[in-house]
Amino acid sequence: MGIPVKLEAFEGPLDLLLHLIEKNKVDIYDIPIVEITNQYMEYIRAMQEKDLNIMSEFLLMAATLLDIKCRMLLPAEVNEEGEEEDPRAELVEQLLQYKMYKYMSYELKDRQMDGALLMYKEPTIPDEVKAYEPPVDLDALFDGVTLAQLNNIFKDMMKRQVDKINPVGSAFGKIEKEEVTVEDKLEYLNDYITSHKKFSFRDLMKKQKSKTQLVVTFLAILEMMKMGKIWVEQEKTFDDIVITSKV
Repeated sequence: MGIPVKLEAFEGPLDLLLHLIEKNKVDIYDIPIVEITNQYMEYIRAMQEKDLNIMSEFLLMAATLLDIKCRMLLPAEVNEEGEEEDPRAELVEQLLQYKMYKYMSYELKDRQMDGALLMYKEPTIPDEVKAYEPPVDLDALFDGVTLAQLNNIFKDMMKRQVDKINPVGSAFGKIEKEEVTVEDKLEYLNDYITSHKKFSFRDLMKKQKSKTQLVVTFLAILEMMKMGKIWVEQEKTFDDIVITSKV
């Protein structure tokens, strides 16, 4: 790839060729190769008169145009699929790609220029100003509202409050969580077996006031069995369980 050097108003041979196509207002897919080649060669000769160090890329493009011109004078070549090949096809593809990149560069340049005009500043609004809320104008708020409409709004709000009430849960009042720990029941059982060396498991459970206390008391009994402080026995299936103190 050659070094990009700006010649006159053009960046390279494709730029010059695209300029000639747009200047003559011709279809890029149907380039009048004879006319465009003649104009291109005139430009090359003018450049040679002003600058003897003309780049080889321009001369290469001139040779390419002359080659295409000669091929178009000959009978059309046919490819393997039986279709006639256009000698200009490869050049058209190069021009289309160059045109796309050229206009993309313009777009990027415009965005860069627009970006240079943007400035950012951190917000410095005082907290008092940010927290400010304009007062509510009640006259404007209720403008056009009739008493009948206000009555309907009030009824709708009251209905929503009624719908929120749980008809089942509300009948039991406030439910508070009962805090019962195994440590509390162990202390309770230690005191109990001091005065009851042998007692009924069923009678002990009847003294508990809630399901939570029943479960925790049962866990405490298992813990005391593990500690070896009590002995549990049952003579027959479904008989009452008898607990005996070992302390």
